[in-house]
Amino acid sequence: MPQAVVFDLDYTLVVPKRDRATILEEATTTTGAPSLSREAYLAAHRRNLTTETREPIFADLLEDTDSDADPAAVATAYRKTIADALEPLPGVEAMLADLRGDYQVGLLTNGPVRAQRDKLETLGWETAFDAALVTGELEAGKPDPRAFEAITDKLNVAPTEAVYVGDEVEADIQGATEAGLAAVQVLLEDGPEPDPRAVAHVEQSEIATAIPDLVAGLE
Repeated sequence: MPQAVVFDLDYTLVVPKRDRATILEEATTTTGAPSLSREAYLAAHRRNLTTETREPIFADLLEDTDSDADPAAVATAYRKTIADALEPLPGVEAMLADLRGDYQVGLLTNGPVRAQRDKLETLGWETAFDAALVTGELEAGKPDPRAFEAITDKLNVAPTEAVYVGDEVEADIQGATEAGLAAVQVLLEDGPEPDPRAVAHVEQSEIATAIPDLVAGLE
């Protein structure tokens, strides 16, 4: 019987109003940095551990250029541009409030601390959850079981008493199930196919209406 519902953040509860490539271009233009491709950014992201900020990523990207742009300034501009571009999916704020009447409600999101905390502040969601953890604050990020154990411990529930809702197959579905949580996969347009390890699959546009009934049905 579920005692807690834990959510991923990006593309599960919120989506950017502009695509990430455009946001990256806006941030580099603002700071006088050279144009950077989304593919190069993602490659640098994989090479660099980001706990506090994305500065190591941009330091990597700018290292072999002639630009004198400050990586910290680019990271800050990118962080703020992303936060300002986010909008909640329809109905999710009311859904979170309603769920808290029956369950502990948590957030576990991968990413550097300042970036993800900025998003919550910009959204006005600092108190929207009973507990909210950013993996940059933890020993490990998703899909490592320690990340999921950290949020269930914070919510004071056993992993088997929690449901995790997220869109990424490896980070969210694999990670949650291997940690002992039931996983609900959020399906994105042109995203991964439904994963059989998930106990249920929900279209992104239907999260607010589908999740409460789905979780209640697991009881």
